[in-house]
Amino acid sequence: MATQSTSLFDAGVNARRWIDDYAARAPAHDVLATGSTEPWATMLEELAAVASDDLGHARERVQRHAADIGTGFRIIGEADERPWPVSPVPLLIEAAEWAGIEAGVAQRAELIERVVADLYGEGRLVAEGVLPASLVTGSRLFLRPMVGLEPPGGKHLQFVAFDLARGPTGEWRVLADHLRAPAGAGYALENRLAVGRTLGGLAARLNVQRHAPFFAAFRSGLAALCRRDDPRIGLLTPGRFNPSYPEQAHLARYLGLLLVEGADLAALEGKVYVRTIGGLKRIDALWRRLDPRMLDPLAFDTHSQIGVPGLIDAYAEGNVVLANAPGAAVMEAPAFHAFMPALARAMLGEPLKLPTIATWWCGGADECAHVAANLDRLTIAPAFGHLPLGLTDDASRADLIADMVRRPQDYVGQEEVRLSTMPVVVGDRLEARPFMLRVFAARDGDGQWAVMPGGFGRIGEHPQATVAAIGEGLWSADVCIYGAEPVAPVSLLTAPDSLHVRRNPGTLPSRVADNFYWLGRYLERGEALLGAIRVLLGNSIDADGGGAVLPTATLARLVGMLAGSGAAPSPSSLNRPALIQFARTAMEDPDWHSVAAINRNARAIGEGSRDRLSADMVRLLEAPFPTQRGMLERAGSLQRRYAAIVGLSAEHMVRTSAWRFHDLGRRIERAAAIARAVRLFGMPGATVDDLSTLLDLGDSQISYRQRYPTGLARVAVVDLVALDPNNPRSLGFQTERIASHLAALPVLGDDEMAEAQQAQAIRLKAMVTTADATTLDVDTLGDVESRLVALSEAVARRYFLQGAEPLRAVGLTLA
Repeated sequence: MATQSTSLFDAGVNARRWIDDYAARAPAHDVLATGSTEPWATMLEELAAVASDDLGHARERVQRHAADIGTGFRIIGEADERPWPVSPVPLLIEAAEWAGIEAGVAQRAELIERVVADLYGEGRLVAEGVLPASLVTGSRLFLRPMVGLEPPGGKHLQFVAFDLARGPTGEWRVLADHLRAPAGAGYALENRLAVGRTLGGLAARLNVQRHAPFFAAFRSGLAALCRRDDPRIGLLTPGRFNPSYPEQAHLARYLGLLLVEGADLAALEGKVYVRTIGGLKRIDALWRRLDPRMLDPLAFDTHSQIGVPGLIDAYAEGNVVLANAPGAAVMEAPAFHAFMPALARAMLGEPLKLPTIATWWCGGADECAHVAANLDRLTIAPAFGHLPLGLTDDASRADLIADMVRRPQDYVGQEEVRLSTMPVVVGDRLEARPFMLRVFAARDGDGQWAVMPGGFGRIGEHPQATVAAIGEGLWSADVCIYGAEPVAPVSLLTAPDSLHVRRNPGTLPSRVADNFYWLGRYLERGEALLGAIRVLLGNSIDADGGGAVLPTATLARLVGMLAGSGAAPSPSSLNRPALIQFARTAMEDPDWHSVAAINRNARAIGEGSRDRLSADMVRLLEAPFPTQRGMLERAGSLQRRYAAIVGLSAEHMVRTSAWRFHDLGRRIERAAAIARAVRLFGMPGATVDDLSTLLDLGDSQISYRQRYPTGLARVAVVDLVALDPNNPRSLGFQTERIASHLAALPVLGDDEMAEAQQAQAIRLKAMVTTADATTLDVDTLGDVESRLVALSEAVARRYFLQGAEPLRAVGLTLA
């Protein structure tokens, strides 16, 4: 196995061997074959220093780093995320070559800005015949309600992306424009982190340009467009089922943006607010990753359930910045590529610095005839980015030709681009694979275009992959811009004395509080259910080969408690086979409220809270269900996982309001479980087996034995499990913590009077604190359970999204 101790000499030998072997097989248009090999040798020396002569190990290592960062993505239609595939070999581009790309990208971004401004403003380009009217109005991407609206700050575009291809002779061309919700900047950042951890010395040896200045420029550019000096900026996400949600969460955390969904926001009186546990808080800018038609059901698609009614009204009044402006995506249509040279001359007075892939829009008679005559040499694509109405996914060539005759304006013909290749690790050697490059540009605080130095590469699976066939690619690659000049160490971290000290992370949206609360409840519910199953397995049926121990009456109550929770249907009998099946259902059947189903719910919350949970916590929540052969072994594995999650939340989560909701959920769930267990196993007439089961369910066996070595006594057991305020598993301890958490959470009024949820918690705490183990009865415990249910509902009404109306109370300050 490779080690860090690989000598520089050995690393150099391995690097040169890899290069010589690769160069002998690489095609003439490969990036390594058309430039100096010295930078590549330096990079491969760094790779050999950690992988020795095992390139497969290098691939595994960088993938492991990507997993540690929490990088993932989802294919549409799939329930589970996939790991983000990162190549250990970055794409190297020399600074002088990159300067040409950078200038071309900035020019194209500015050109598109001016064209979009004209299409939604004066309309001069259509009036003067530079663009056909049908090219604009025939596109679904053209949003007529945005005509005449001046965007806040006067700019439609703040963040754009372009796909580039490098041809056989080294020239770069633009393949596609991404303007609606450009994805991938987070993946470029994560690629850099993963590769940087693998090739630790590469940045210094090659003077690799950093990403941080670009992201800092973008953040300052958004802030500069807002009307307030200290604006609140959010990243508007469609939610955790979006394919690039992990990237969005990573970007929000990295840039210090508030990750919000449409349900988190409310538009009132021409302004936009985020619903928080402390009331409605003004939000000034949204970097949206939501399709523009879904943004506002009052302005666009009336069926949208993920948008914000009234958002466009606030935008029209200049009170909220939307990056990018709705409607800017009209320029994404491939049909516009045919007009980009003419647009550059008309709007900029100069030719394109980065040419566009040759495109013919079939809406013109001559162009349509050219495409028809060259069908076998061109790629036929939808003119406006979506499948024409007259065609289906599995249409034949004859169907395509017939539809092109009916509606030629819906199609374009594009040249097939032959892609350059770059080295990637396949098996244990370097192989040449075609690649495309996605680059990003953003406006800085002065309104100028800043270009990310690099971006990320998409690498095709097959050696001869074309632009049409490469799709999303098989791997992604970090893109390193290197040069002779040293690079200043720039970070998004601020200077030590530049900010005032704060001890909370700021705004907590109600949806996030809701998620943390239910994450706590689900985790506690799963742990309690698992504990009960383990009691059943260990003390009654010993599923791995023993006999029954618990008497029938105790066993029946334990089974009834599990069945009553909905974990499994009541067994037909209490014999060993029936109980084994009952326990298996309660632990593994996803169609019941089993441990597996509870874990699934907790995992879903974890996936939707990536911006606020540590990578370790997310990994534990996403870990697959154990597969050990015996049920006790699987239960034990799950129990250790629960213990690890409890440890992370107890020792690693800062005591913010988010943590309070998480712990509040745990305490309410645990209190209800303990009250139920005491009612079933701790009432007068309880047997020794009942009391021992109660101690097991309350995880208090050791504590009891230390206090009472002489044996089990009902009152002593009930006092320890139900009322002892020093026992972290007791009902008394939970009610004290519940009241403490609610007292620390924000209130809406300034009269210092307890709100409904606080008053209920105080009464519940007093009720349990003044109780006596000798007189504690079924009715009292039943009353405790009912109060806990009512308390949970009061918390939801006050703090969560279903409780939004109280946040609009008369006299409430909207900050």
